Amino acid sequence: MGYNSGFVSRRLPLLVLVALLVFLAGLGRGAIGDSDEAFYAEAAREMVTSGDWLTPYYNFETRFQKPILYYWMAATAFTVSGVGEAAARLPSAFAGLLLVFVTYRMARQRFDADTAWVAGLLAATNFGYVAMGRMALPDLPLAAFITLTTWAAFESLDRASAGQAPATRRWLLVASAAGALGMLMKGPVALVLPALIVLPFLAWQPPAHETGRGSRTRWPWTGADLAIAAVVFVAIAAPWYVAMAGEHGLAYFHRFFIAENVDRFATDRYNEPRSLFFYVPIVLGGLMPWTPFVAGALVPAATMARRFQALVRVNARLVVWALVPLVFYSISIGKQPRYVLPVLPPLAVIFAATIVRVINEERRRFLVACCALFAALCIGLAAFLWKALPLLVTLDAVLARVTVGAVALAGLVALAAAIWGDLKRLPLVFAVASALVLLSLNYAVYSAAGVEPVQRMAQTLATHVDADTPVGTYKVFVRNLVFYSGQKTIDLSSADDLVLFLDSPARVVCVLKDADLAKLPARVRSRLHRLAEVHYFNPAGIRIKTLLRPDPASDLDTVVLVSNQ
Repeated sequence: MGYNSGFVSRRLPLLVLVALLVFLAGLGRGAIGDSDEAFYAEAAREMVTSGDWLTPYYNFETRFQKPILYYWMAATAFTVSGVGEAAARLPSAFAGLLLVFVTYRMARQRFDADTAWVAGLLAATNFGYVAMGRMALPDLPLAAFITLTTWAAFESLDRASAGQAPATRRWLLVASAAGALGMLMKGPVALVLPALIVLPFLAWQPPAHETGRGSRTRWPWTGADLAIAAVVFVAIAAPWYVAMAGEHGLAYFHRFFIAENVDRFATDRYNEPRSLFFYVPIVLGGLMPWTPFVAGALVPAATMARRFQALVRVNARLVVWALVPLVFYSISIGKQPRYVLPVLPPLAVIFAATIVRVINEERRRFLVACCALFAALCIGLAAFLWKALPLLVTLDAVLARVTVGAVALAGLVALAAAIWGDLKRLPLVFAVASALVLLSLNYAVYSAAGVEPVQRMAQTLATHVDADTPVGTYKVFVRNLVFYSGQKTIDLSSADDLVLFLDSPARVVCVLKDADLAKLPARVRSRLHRLAEVHYFNPAGIRIKTLLRPDPASDLDTVVLVSNQ
C-alpha cells in the first residue's frame, strides 16, 4: 500500500496497542453471566477454595462436561490476582491476543506486510473475537489452539518442501503441542478439525526428501519426526485424562467422550436442531463491523482461479481452512453460534488481501460505500441504544449518553476517512472506530456501573441465611448466584419443584422473579416472606423488539428473595 517507512515501523506496536485495548480494557466490567460462563468461573473458584486441581466441581458437584485446561487457567489467574470477573475471563482475552498474532503472522508469510497489518486489525476488532474474548468460556481458546495447530502443520509442510529438516520437525512439534493443549481445552475436536484441513494437502505436497534408493517421497515427515510429535502430544494431553480415569473410573470417559462429543454432534440432546445454513449469518455477524468488505472478496475470484499455482499453494489453503469448520459444524445436529469461531482466522486473511488490493487500486467509491454502510449501522445502533436507555437502570446516566454518542461518532469518522482521508490510513481508522463501538457496547449494554443485580442479591443472601439454609433459584440467577454467594444453590426447574421446595418443613429461601412469585399464593401452603428485591435487565434476552419498543414494565425484571419461615 505504499506506506512511508516511519508508519511501517510503528504498525506492529499500533496493532498490539489496539489488541490490548480491545481485549483487556474493562475486562472485569459486567457480572459473570447467568449462562455457560458461570460454569467455568465457578468451577475455577471452587478449584482454588477446595485445593482439588484434578476434578472440576461446579455448585459443589463433579462437572465432567469439559476437560481441565480452562479451569486451570482461570484458577491460576484467581490465585495470582484474586477471584473476580477479569481473572475468570483472562484466558479468553489472552486467546484473542494469540489469534491476532497468529493471523498477523500467517498473513505476513503468505502475502505481504500490508495484508498482515490489515488482517491483524481485522482479527483484533471483529465482533466474534471480541465478544468471546470477554466471556469465561473455552471456545475462543479452543479456536486459538485449532488455528495454531493448523498453521504450524502447514508451516511444517512448507519447510519439508524446502528440504529444511530441523524447521520441519520444530513446526510439527508446535502443532503437536498446540493440538494437545486444545485436547485439554475442549476435547477431540481440537485434533479433528486441523486433520480435516491439513490432510488433503498432503496429496499436493512436493517431494520432501531423498530415500535410501535415490527416489523421492511426498511424505513430509520421517518416522522419527512423528514419534517425537506423538511423545510431545501424549506427554501434554494424556496425564490428566489418565489421572481422571484412575480417580473416577470409566464414568468420566463415557460422560465426556460420548455425551459431550458424540451426542452433542449427532443428536439434539443438548441443543435443538437448527437449519443447515444456521452458521452463514453467524459468520457474517462474527466478522462485523468488517462484513461490508465481504463483497469485495468476490470480485477477484475469477482472476484467482486463472492463477492456478497461487490458488493451489496459498488461496486454496485459506478457502479449505474456512470451509472445513463451517461444513463440519453445519452438518452437526447440535449447533451453538460460538462453535464456528475457527473459521474467522482464514477469512480475516482472505478479506485483508481484498482490502489491500482495493486500496492499492484506489477504489475510493467502493471503500466509501463500505464505510457508509458501517456508519449507517452505527447511527442505527446509537438510535436503538438511546431508546433503550430506560432499560439500562444500573448504568450511570452520563456514561450511557457518552457511549451512545461515541457509537454514532465512530461511524461518521470512518465514513469521513473514506471520503476525504488518506486511503492508506483507512484500515487503522476503521479498526479504531470498530474498537470504539465494541467497547461502547461492553460499557453501555453488557455491564453496569457499580454493583450489579446478582451481586446485590448475593450480598443480601448472606445477611439472611447461614451455611445450612437451602437456597433455591427459579428461572433467574440459576447459574451465577453460586459464584457470588459461595453457597450451593438448588435449580428448581419446574413450578411443581418450586412449590415443593417452598413447602419444605425446614426454613428455605428462594430467588425468583416477582411475576412468578405472584402466581404462587394459591399453590403454596407456607406463608412466604419477601426479604429483598433487585431490578434486573438481562442483556442476553435482548431482541429486536426490545430495541424498537423498549418497555421497562415488561423488559425489566424484579427479582425477589423470599423465605417460607
